[in-house]
Amino acid sequence: MKSLKLFIDEGAEEKKLDKLRILVVSSANKKSDNSLFHTARRITEEGKKLGYEVFVVDILGAFITYEEGTYKVYNTNDDTGFDINSNNTIAIVRGTVRLKDSYLDLLSQLEKIGVCMINSRETVSICADKYRTYLKLQDYGLTQPKTALVPSVEHKDIAVDKIDTKFPIIMKTLAGSKGVGVLFVESERSYDSLVQLLYNQNPDVDLLIQEYIKTDRDIRVIVLGGLIIAAMERKVIEGDFRSNVSQGSKVKSYELSDLEIEQCLLASKAVNGMWTAVDFIPSEEPKTKPPYILEVNHSPGTTGIEEASGKNIVKEVIQHFETSDNRISVPDQCGFLEVVTVKPFGELVGKFDTGNSKYSVIHAEDIKISGKEITFTHGDKTITTKLLGDYVSITGGGKDQRPIVELEFEFAGTNYGKIKFGLDNRDELNSDVLLNRKTMKLLNVMVNPQRKYVVTTKFSVEEK
Repeated sequence: MKSLKLFIDEGAEEKKLDKLRILVVSSANKKSDNSLFHTARRITEEGKKLGYEVFVVDILGAFITYEEGTYKVYNTNDDTGFDINSNNTIAIVRGTVRLKDSYLDLLSQLEKIGVCMINSRETVSICADKYRTYLKLQDYGLTQPKTALVPSVEHKDIAVDKIDTKFPIIMKTLAGSKGVGVLFVESERSYDSLVQLLYNQNPDVDLLIQEYIKTDRDIRVIVLGGLIIAAMERKVIEGDFRSNVSQGSKVKSYELSDLEIEQCLLASKAVNGMWTAVDFIPSEEPKTKPPYILEVNHSPGTTGIEEASGKNIVKEVIQHFETSDNRISVPDQCGFLEVVTVKPFGELVGKFDTGNSKYSVIHAEDIKISGKEITFTHGDKTITTKLLGDYVSITGGGKDQRPIVELEFEFAGTNYGKIKFGLDNRDELNSDVLLNRKTMKLLNVMVNPQRKYVVTTKFSVEEK
């Protein structure tokens, strides 16, 4: 086939993104005259300084509507609402969201719309459960204090045997933040009494115990989009064993070793975080021995870290998401084969190919080109349409030149308008359509290579 020049400019067809819109998902601070918690207030201040619209949604009573093609989120007794969409909206999720499943359900709604979540419901749920976090970090081979669940009073001695350490030990409730729900247990007798007391007060309480690693400090590291932007040292509070800034800890900047940087980045990846805080106790030899990772926080406070680092952390977070490539939505799972609709050819079997970075492909026969028009056949239909150009595909070690057309595309009940397809004879393959990474991003899907027809059903295609 004769080589053709693309008749369109790929870059020119990309829609210009609207100005960033910032949604802060939080709750009212009932302990302060100002209804906002510190970091929620800072996000509001810095977002407005940068010229962006900021809306703080109180998770208690918030709801989302969809009218005339527009999603809006509302607070209780709010008639105006705030427009949200997958194109330019980010949702910065604060810590109180973890307190109720109904609060988390709002995150799921935002994820379904395609809003960039900072952080996702999955990340919030992992970080809010200290034992689940422990298991995730363990999967990544990170060094942690020895940890065991205390599932009942009857199993309390088994838990101590599992961590195989001397008293004192640390006891934690699975949910808790800012040092609340963390106990220093000095002896076996104290341990027995505490477990019995806590289970007597609440039979459904979730407890874990950890070995106590004596230290006069720990380190908090802020990770944003896979990069470390700040680190601080927090001194253990005099007469206490905790180092939380909210409890009065003194802070200063801290220079990380290369090994500590690597371990903190892995910890953030383990919970799939966008903006996280990783807490650790440094080893005696930070350059050669890994730190003890204590926890990963999905909703970092900014009071101490901005003071210690001298940086405007909140501003950096907002500016990071000004770049559209940094705004990642939470994808739905789909199978490697799904039913798609390509008009005018109807329902077809589509295969998702994560290795295809060029163009989606549709089966075509009897291809004839006349100037800027192309005629081809698929199944029992023959169409003539505009020829956009061609591209070279390297398959099986050989080069294959394929013409490019635009066809209307639907998936799982949503019409995505016209997308580009390369034409190729796929008679010997198990799918009519091959979908590339760009299309998968458009559909907001993540492929499970073990399953097919997760989102759609193949039966209507087979009937034809």
